[in-house]
Amino acid sequence: MMKRALWEGLVAGAAGVVVMTLGEKLEQRLTGRPDSHVPARVLQRLTGMRERPGGRQPVPVNLAMHFGQGVLLGVVRSVMAHAGLRGPWSSAKFTVVRVTNDQILENATGVGAPPPTWPRRELAVDLLHKSVYAFATGVVADALAARSGPGPGQRHASMRPGRQAGVGPLPRTR
Repeated sequence: MMKRALWEGLVAGAAGVVVMTLGEKLEQRLTGRPDSHVPARVLQRLTGMRERPGGRQPVPVNLAMHFGQGVLLGVVRSVMAHAGLRGPWSSAKFTVVRVTNDQILENATGVGAPPPTWPRRELAVDLLHKSVYAFATGVVADALAARSGPGPGQRHASMRPGRQAGVGPLPRTR
């Protein structure tokens, strides 16, 4: 399962980051919001690269972190889907994972501050884009995982359909 979840997750993450980026570019065109160079600064600090003074950072570095982070996190969503955590509920949970990942890296490197300290508009825009990423990634991850049949969690839930208490675990397969 894990080998399949890995490559499917990379595909799902790539799809999610492309959809998110297209949404960001559309939103920026409508609102006039400039590009963020936070991803570049985070990568520069994580790797010891030299930072440029001022706001703009090298576009290739910015894109490497922006796309790399989204592609790699897709693996987490794929593992969720293979375990049987599929659908919008799971994509909503994954949104929290995506935001948390960003916040750990941004805050640990000193590039960012905790979201409660952000202007509300900035926070809303970030949460919107991370949600778009998470749901787009989830659609692809769920579709790819479904080709393997139901995950263990889904098989467990089908033992006694509906909301039931006291349903024991699935028998071990090995």
